[in-house]
Amino acid sequence: MSSRDSSIIYFILGIYTLMISWHYNHSLILLLIHWIIWPVYLVYELLIGHLSHDLWRTIPLSYFK
Repeated sequence: MSSRDSSIIYFILGIYTLMISWHYNHSLILLLIHWIIWPVYLVYELLIGHLSHDLWRTIPLSYFK
């Protein structure tokens, strides 16, 4: 995998994390904080179970309906 491919994946995962943050918090301040530390926040959301029961797919789709 080239560095360009990995940077695109890194960018997409960052946007995905911001979608999750906005879905649960609706706060611009928390969105900014989660943008800065998004890898940690994404792992945290996975560990506490906020993305279980098909929410990993439902949350991003809710922005495009």
